Amino acid sequence: MLKRVFMAPDPGRTRLRFATRAVLGITLAVAVCGLAGHSLAGAVTGGLAALLALFTVTDATVRGQAVTTALLPAVGLPVLTAAAGLHDHPVARDLTFLAVVGAGVYARRWGPRGHSLGVFAFMTFFVAQFLHATTDQLPQLYAAVLLSVLAASAVRFGLWCYERRLPPPVVPAPPGGTGLARVTTRQAIQATAGAGFALVVGQLVSGQRWYWAVGATWWIFVNTTSRGETLVRGFRRLLGTVIGIGAGLLVALPVHGDPAVTAALAALCVFGIFYTAAVSYTWMMLWVTLLAGLLYGLLGVLGPDLLALRLAETGVGALGAALAVVLVLPVTTHSVTDAWIRRALRCVHACAVETARRLAGAADADPAPRVAELEQLLARVRLSVAPLVHPLNPMLGRKRRARHVVALLDDCAREIRGLVAVAADPEASHDTRLATACRRVEAAVEALTEGRDIAVHTDGLPHAEPALAHLHGLERALSELARPLRTPSGSPLVGA
Repeated sequence: MLKRVFMAPDPGRTRLRFATRAVLGITLAVAVCGLAGHSLAGAVTGGLAALLALFTVTDATVRGQAVTTALLPAVGLPVLTAAAGLHDHPVARDLTFLAVVGAGVYARRWGPRGHSLGVFAFMTFFVAQFLHATTDQLPQLYAAVLLSVLAASAVRFGLWCYERRLPPPVVPAPPGGTGLARVTTRQAIQATAGAGFALVVGQLVSGQRWYWAVGATWWIFVNTTSRGETLVRGFRRLLGTVIGIGAGLLVALPVHGDPAVTAALAALCVFGIFYTAAVSYTWMMLWVTLLAGLLYGLLGVLGPDLLALRLAETGVGALGAALAVVLVLPVTTHSVTDAWIRRALRCVHACAVETARRLAGAADADPAPRVAELEQLLARVRLSVAPLVHPLNPMLGRKRRARHVVALLDDCAREIRGLVAVAADPEASHDTRLATACRRVEAAVEALTEGRDIAVHTDGLPHAEPALAHLHGLERALSELARPLRTPSGSPLVGA
């Protein structure tokens, strides 16, 4: 896990820039709140608003990111008003919180913007519970949110908008006609049910810190689409919390809420959250837990008992999420995996066809976007099969088969990248056999997705023509995929 975090590739130092900019944006937001004379509660609220504005807004274009960021207060301030107004009405407060959970997850069907606004709404309600916010604090909290979002925007879109120099990311839409088509509705119901369990049991554990259980359930559902993904994420959240509590005992507790030291450590935690989020959810949760401990230290309530309570509430939230995804409208890991593998296979074929057109001299042929889409689809496949290859998965046969499928899909991607590199050479010539080979790739993809046999043709001799060599390598990888994809195991991937 340590190697994955600190040795993971960081092309263009994107993660480093992402994390460094977050520290700058959040520091500026908190400083602005301080200069405005806000209390500690206002500074915490502002810091969280800036963190969410920098972390959760992931639209494909800078313009889209700016629009979503501008909409955050429009969603968050009404929720903050409701949370503060219902502070002394626990039943209405709890029901409203669950409604925010359900609406926030359901909003994901509208893509990155819906996801961002849903997260911001939930966390606004959450921070009101964290700070025990009341209506008399609302003017200050409103100002803190607005100032902090403006400060974060000034850093993100003004001071350091490195996204303007990057090509817009390719975000493939979930394939239709499968279980993915209903995943947001199912997850909204699951998350509400899991949060309801966490809320009730969390209040039995602690009448004051119950919201940690609801928060754990919520974040376990973020960026997951299947039962297996959610269960693995719950395990990683619990593991990260355990390690973070250990770090809190060693780091946050001895600080005793000292403002200067706490501020420096909080900046380090923010950097850690943003830097590790893309490669390790466990490590991200370690930094989140340590940051929460530092904030409790500032509030003067940090102690071993509170850290133990945090662990207990996280366990309740993880249990709530697990029960919900298993018992309430489950979305199986295999149905989701099947859908993404089918989409990846079709993209492999599209890449080959577009490259062949490029080699044939078609001026409008550009395989690069297709390759970028394939990389994103393969990332989704790896995320989807993560529960099947997890070290705690006792199904060794399924684990081996899932790893074999991913390895062969990676082989396909490698051949595609080689093919595209050949096509980029202006001196590359078109071979009349390319069209025949592309048709065989198309037939292989159709056979894989329809359960038919695949026949591999080599034309008798090795090919000196690089494009043909890559196409035949691609055809062989597709042929080898047939066996693991069709092996009966009670857990089909594609075509079983």
